[in-house]
Parts: sequence; C-alpha cells; structure tokens
Amino acid sequence: MTDRFVSRGFAGRRRDADADRAGRIPPGQYLTDGFPVLSAGPTPQIPIDQWEFTIEGLVRAPVRWSWEQFLALPARDWTVDISCVTKWTKLDTRWHGVSIDDLLAAVELDPRAQFVTAYSYGGYSTNLPLSDVLNNLAFVAYQYDGAPLEPAHGGPARLVVPHLYFWKSAKWVRGLRLIEHDVPGFWESLGYHNRGDPWREERYSGD
Repeated sequence: MTDRFVSRGFAGRRRDADADRAGRIPPGQYLTDGFPVLSAGPTPQIPIDQWEFTIEGLVRAPVRWSWEQFLALPARDWTVDISCVTKWTKLDTRWHGVSIDDLLAAVELDPRAQFVTAYSYGGYSTNLPLSDVLNNLAFVAYQYDGAPLEPAHGGPARLVVPHLYFWKSAKWVRGLRLIEHDVPGFWESLGYHNRGDPWREERYSGD
C-alpha cells in the first residue's frame, strides 16, 4: 500500500476550510475568482486635482476634502467578501480606505439624520439607512489589492458596504448626504430592493 503524503488529519482540516468558504456564500450566489465590471453608463474620468468628497445635509456644517486631504485621513486595510445582485460572490477582497465612522466624526449630525444618500460622479446615487454604514460596516476605498483603485472598479474612490449587494457600494463616490426620510437612489427607483441584504436575497422590490 502506498504511503499517503498528506495525512488524514490534514485532509480533514482542508475539508473544514472548504466548508467555511461555502458557508460564506449567500443563497443563490456562485463563487468567482474574477472581478466582473458592471456599470449603468460610461466610466467617469475624474482628474485627481478636481476630485473632492463632501458630507452635507443634516449636519451643522458641511465638510469637504480634496484628494490630498482625503489621503491624509486615518485609513486602514479591509478584507471583506462582496456579493453582486447578478449572483456572483468574491471572497477575501482586499481594500484600503477610510471608515465612514471616521468621516462622520468630522461633522456634527442633526438628530433627525436617519438615512444616507451616497452620490457619485456620473450622476449615480444609492440610499442607505445610517445604521448600515456605522460601526465599521462601510468605508470609502481608494486602493484595491494593494494598488490604486482602477476607474472601471470605481476609482479614484468608491463606497464599499460589503454586507449588502454591491450596487449599494457606489462607484466614483463624491459625497454623502444625511437625510431624515429615505429617498430611493438610481437602481432602487428602477425596481431594485430598497436595502439589498444578500442573505435574505433582497434583489428586487417585493423580495
């Protein structure tokens, strides 16, 4: 009988790792190693010297950062799983950027602020409950996989909200508007689910 190079114990741990990966894929999704590019329109080309990010709406005073000022903010690495409404899921994506918590710390929120509209260069917008972007649940990323974020994937900076379907992670983001009442964004106005939780398969209105 030929000796096994891989021990039974090692093989068992590998199966456990595979099971763990499978448990991270929301229902109805398939795993991809690629990073599909999906957009509703042309890719905006934003000169860095003209880029800015603003927090406005229900705050005591709006705050605006230039690109250089934004890069000077406290930032960290993030490794997160992402899922697209078109049914692909990508595990362990690596990003670098600024937490929404740290951005909101620069403003004084009005107590009436309960929702956020993320708006982008190119006219895109998406709506989120404030609770879905706090407590390190969301960030603005400007690097992906150790390199500057490519325009096709939302560069120079995009919102990332990994626990919701990826249309909520607005590409080419340019600001957040704090509001009292929920206002549907681009895809939500066209019949997509208002929240978009992959684990509940909240793809379209009525799901």
